[in-house]
Amino acid sequence: MPIIWCAISGHGFGHAAQVVPVLNELGRHVPRLTAILRTTVPSTFFQDRLTVPWSPQAVQQDVGCIQKGPLDIDIPATWEAHREFHATWESRVNAEAAAMRAAGPDLILADTPYLAVTAGAQAGIPAIVVANFTWTEVLMSLDAADPPRQSLLQSMRNAYGQASTALRIAPGLPLLGIPNVVDVAPIAEPAPSQRDGLRSRLGIIASERLVLVGFGGIPLETLPWDHMEQMTGFQFLVDGVKPPTLSRVHSLSAVPFSFKTVLASVDLVMTKPGYGTIVEAVALGLPVLYVRRYNFADEAPLVAFLHDYGRGRELSRQDFISGHWRPALEAALSDSASPHRPPLTGASDTAKALLRYFQ
Repeated sequence: MPIIWCAISGHGFGHAAQVVPVLNELGRHVPRLTAILRTTVPSTFFQDRLTVPWSPQAVQQDVGCIQKGPLDIDIPATWEAHREFHATWESRVNAEAAAMRAAGPDLILADTPYLAVTAGAQAGIPAIVVANFTWTEVLMSLDAADPPRQSLLQSMRNAYGQASTALRIAPGLPLLGIPNVVDVAPIAEPAPSQRDGLRSRLGIIASERLVLVGFGGIPLETLPWDHMEQMTGFQFLVDGVKPPTLSRVHSLSAVPFSFKTVLASVDLVMTKPGYGTIVEAVALGLPVLYVRRYNFADEAPLVAFLHDYGRGRELSRQDFISGHWRPALEAALSDSASPHRPPLTGASDTAKALLRYFQ
């Protein structure tokens, strides 16, 4: 039975959102393909998305960034978490390599944990990085000048350098340190719209616009609830708990649709520039109102991609916090769709590149 071992970062849901369409496409060409999902991403994310048989294994694969909510990185805590992760590096590699040997996969896919790359090399199993950035590139921009942090970065570069190949998903960073990098198109697999069913479920009249406030897999702790409630002409869907007295704000948990389906069914999404939401919004022609972080390395190419091919407006951090949303919401909704459409063949491009490991 063909097996693919997928080491998926648990930092948000963007990495899992890239891997799922690749596995679905690969499964169309590799009979009886089974995926081992080595990740801390909740299993519920993969339900109703992944069409090949899969087995979840909730084992930490990387650190990523320690967040103070979806918009802020706790830089000292991030470096301390990486120091602790690398303090047990050898035992982690040995445990991963042993698990790989026991499972006997044909291929290791890493998006984008470098632990799996080193373990794959130790186990004698080819490892392919499939990603739009490496954690080395992210951490390089986070106060990385002192020698201990430089030493950690070098260890990460050495690990990534053991990959057989990297498939760089557009839009992305160069994947520095990996010797053989091949470009693939953006990956998006948007769901069909359930616009009428969603609006009927929420009791929203035709003249009102429905806005999804979705900041990825890291929840917002608070929103300007009073301002949202007073914003006539708009209704909001939020990922999390909302005050029960509000009539214009609804919780995603109250609707029987996945996040992907909701994204395909709303009038606008408010978000941070993260891979999955931005690329799928472009594929859908969905207006995006985004709040930038300005210190996350892959943000700039995603924002450029949105403006090149989609409908995007920036909302300042201050306006986001204060609830001064209406002018930006109305401007984003009035923007015309870009006449240029990007190729969205990244899943099939990647699956074709991986096929040779199963033949």
